[in-house]
Amino acid sequence: MTIRPAREDDAQAIAAIYAWHVAHGTATFDTAAPDVSAWAAKLADFAARGLPFLAAERGGEVVAYAYAARFRDRAAYAHTCEDSIYVAHAARGSGIGSVLLPALIAAARANGFQQMLAVIGGGEPASVALHAKCGFVHAGRMRNVGKKFGRLLDTVYMQCDLTGEGWDNG
Repeated sequence: MTIRPAREDDAQAIAAIYAWHVAHGTATFDTAAPDVSAWAAKLADFAARGLPFLAAERGGEVVAYAYAARFRDRAAYAHTCEDSIYVAHAARGSGIGSVLLPALIAAARANGFQQMLAVIGGGEPASVALHAKCGFVHAGRMRNVGKKFGRLLDTVYMQCDLTGEGWDNG
């Protein structure tokens, strides 16, 4: 498997990966998947702003992607990013996330981010476990804030200190 910067020509594969999660999962609260052109525009925007957007490629095929963007646009949040990571349905459980997320953390750190937040729709257990494995700690839960597939869903917040200094939750 190769982890590399995502390119605009990855938009088709990324759109397909995300569309599966929109249609079948609760990790995203989107109910309509963006089309390929929306993903191509997002990839171009990330490249223009120098933000990390990575693709995991296996056998010449993009099987996962991850990106980090500013958590909020306000200047005070400039050092804080939010991650997104999605693995193709057929590739889930194969350890790709355990390689891709640390690569994204390193890229975000190199980009000057000091904190990374994970906003995990549906409190997806696999995503919570992956983030915990990669050094994220539980930072909060918003209960029943989303509704998808006829179910009320929580959102779990997790946080990773990218400075290596840690903090005292005291």
